[in-house]
Amino acid sequence: MASEHDLIRKNIIVLGGSYGGVSIAHYLLKHVLPVLLQRQEYKVVMVSAASEAMCRQACPRALISDDLFPQDKLFVSIPKQFEQYPPGHFEFIRGSATAVDHAGRTVTIAPYANGQTQILAFHALVIATGASTPSPLFGFNAGDEKDLREAWVEFRNGLETAKSIAIAGGGPVGVETAGELGEHLNGRAGFFSSMLETPKVSITIVTSAANILPYLRPSVGKSAEDYLAKVGVTVIKNSRVVSIVPKHTDKIAFGTTLNLSDGTSLEADLFIPATGFSPNTKFLANDILDSSTNQVDTNPSTLRVEKAGPRIYAIGDACNYARPAVHSIMAAVPVLGANMKRDLLLDAGVPESQVPAEKVFKEEKRETQLVPIGKSKGVGAAMGWRLPSWMVWIFKGRDYWLWTVEPVWSGKQWAKEA
Repeated sequence: MASEHDLIRKNIIVLGGSYGGVSIAHYLLKHVLPVLLQRQEYKVVMVSAASEAMCRQACPRALISDDLFPQDKLFVSIPKQFEQYPPGHFEFIRGSATAVDHAGRTVTIAPYANGQTQILAFHALVIATGASTPSPLFGFNAGDEKDLREAWVEFRNGLETAKSIAIAGGGPVGVETAGELGEHLNGRAGFFSSMLETPKVSITIVTSAANILPYLRPSVGKSAEDYLAKVGVTVIKNSRVVSIVPKHTDKIAFGTTLNLSDGTSLEADLFIPATGFSPNTKFLANDILDSSTNQVDTNPSTLRVEKAGPRIYAIGDACNYARPAVHSIMAAVPVLGANMKRDLLLDAGVPESQVPAEKVFKEEKRETQLVPIGKSKGVGAAMGWRLPSWMVWIFKGRDYWLWTVEPVWSGKQWAKEA
């Protein structure tokens, strides 16, 4: 039975346990709860289907072998990262939100294991549920570390005998995966060779765009295609996969024929879909979603979900405030944290003259994207400047950002209030 204290507690619920969810939870616990009036009545509650956070960007290399990354850095326990805070300030619930009543201000949560569905009232809500990929190889989707590892094992077993691999999608995930598989399976052509003449495994990227990596300038995409050729990867452009025979439902397709929109077909021992993502927003009411993307319709300046009512916010790939990218999430966290702080203090009765000014998020729209191709090459740009291959390797290609995540997961990244 709930105590009187529990009944009056004001829950700040964070839905999602990846970059946006973990970061804003740390920010709130460090910089918002300590200054709220009667702060013992507030609690940050995180809801996540997985009890681990992971460096999702590392999947194109990590899916090949567990030996390529230290596993204790690739996956970390979310509850352990929050043991540093006073008892009663934070609660982790392993489960999935199945409904949000933004008018009644409640969240319905289905537990991860067998158990009773919970309905929690919220005083403030952050939607940070991210997005799912078309393949189970590139993230938790609706599962956890166990599910992802099982998908990797299944894929690796098929990889042992595969002689042909097809990848649908010419974005970063598709290109990075092709590059990693190409170098792992075929090696790399010599310095004076423009392509690998006789690759052991045929690897093909199929993209509907005129160039791979369409977010970057065409010359960068051409460089990426040249690097891919040196590890035995072929690119088919201006075409897309329209059907798969036989049809696969598990999305790790073995022994399949791909029918392409240009009328040709492609045989593949392994097929990997790497075409975009789907925001994890099916549990939300349609009236707060962007009808064109199914993302949460979010004020791009303040990160408030204004259609949903007061003290409801969104961050990350589940919402439409910016192009999906980790650097956009990191830039948005201090803005969201400051605006939540302002809103919560005003709600607690603090005069407006005594609360921080509202912060405004401005998306970095200059060309910024880094794409490793194998273990030593890469292409990309940062803030509009094209980067040489060695610089892409230094920043990302060495370990796919693994060197950056410990401060994020532990909260050290947010030690200072921005």
